[in-house]
Amino acid sequence: MTSFDDRKRAAEAKFALDSETQFRITARRNKLAGKWVAELLGKSGDAAEAYANEVIRSDFKEAGDEDVIHKLASDLQGRASEADIRARLLEFEAEARKQILAK
Repeated sequence: MTSFDDRKRAAEAKFALDSETQFRITARRNKLAGKWVAELLGKSGDAAEAYANEVIRSDFKEAGDEDVIHKLASDLQGRASEADIRARLLEFEAEARKQILAK
């Protein structure tokens, strides 16, 4: 085994870990956003949790955040602008990052 092979394996492992961590952060961000919108829509308890999970699933439609933003904006029907949604997603991402990395 050469040191190059060891470094290559270490880099691949780090990339995999970083990718998994980012996936978990994004999913947590979407859950936080889903709970925020659920509250705005008057949902609570199981209905709010189900809505938050729906927001998480909406992120799998296309790459990037546009699918989530579109869903939230559509569901809010003018209660929050797209700019407000984007700003809240940034806040939720920071909170999600703290939560995930604290574990």
